[in-house]
Amino acid sequence: MVETQGIDEYILDHIDEQGDYLYRLYRATNIHTVHGRMASGHLQGRLLKMLVHMIRPKNILEIGTFSGYSAICMAEGLEEGGKVYTFEINDEMEDFTRPWIEGSSVADKIDFRIGDAYEEAPKLGIIFDMAFLDGNKRNYIEDYEMTLSILHPGGFILADNTLWDGHVIDPNYAKDQQTIGIDHFNTFVAKDERVEKVILPLRDGLTLIRKK
Repeated sequence: MVETQGIDEYILDHIDEQGDYLYRLYRATNIHTVHGRMASGHLQGRLLKMLVHMIRPKNILEIGTFSGYSAICMAEGLEEGGKVYTFEINDEMEDFTRPWIEGSSVADKIDFRIGDAYEEAPKLGIIFDMAFLDGNKRNYIEDYEMTLSILHPGGFILADNTLWDGHVIDPNYAKDQQTIGIDHFNTFVAKDERVEKVILPLRDGLTLIRKK
C-alpha cells in the first residue's frame, strides 16, 4: 500500500511550481485565517489553471473566494480578455483577500465582489463558460441550479469538497449539516440527466460537471 503523505509529496515535486506569490498567499492564509486549509493549495491550484487552459473559457464564475488563491490560479490560465468573477459572502474576508488579489500579476483578470453569488451573479447579465463552486455546502444544490441557469451548453462546473474528508461515507457525520448538504448535492448531480459528471478523489474531492 502506497503511503499517502509520501505520494502527495512526490506529486508536488513532479508538477509545475505554484510560484512564490501563491506560496506566500497560501502560507498567510493558514497563519491569519481560521480555516486556512480551505484554500485550494499547490496541486489543486495547478489543476485549476490547467483546466482553464483546456476549456478556454472567456468568463468564469467563482462562488466562494475565500483568500483568493483559486481565483488567481484560474486567472493565470485565462487568455487575453478573459475574466474571473468571484463572490465571497463573508465580508470579514475582504480586508485580507482584496490586497492579495489586487497585488497579483493577474489582478486585471479578476473581478472580486463581496456578496451572495446566488442573488448577484444572475444580475451581471453574463452567460458563463465555466464555474467553480466552493461556497456554503448547505446551499450547494441551490448554487448549482443558479449556476446552470447562467452557463453555456457545453460549459463546465467544478464543485469542490464533494468528498468532504471522507465524511460523506462516515456514519459519525450523519447528522452534520455540511456533510448532509454535500451528500444531497452529490446524489442530486448523480441523477441529473442535464449534465455529465465525474468525481475526482483529489484533496477533498472535486466533481467535474459538463452541461449538455
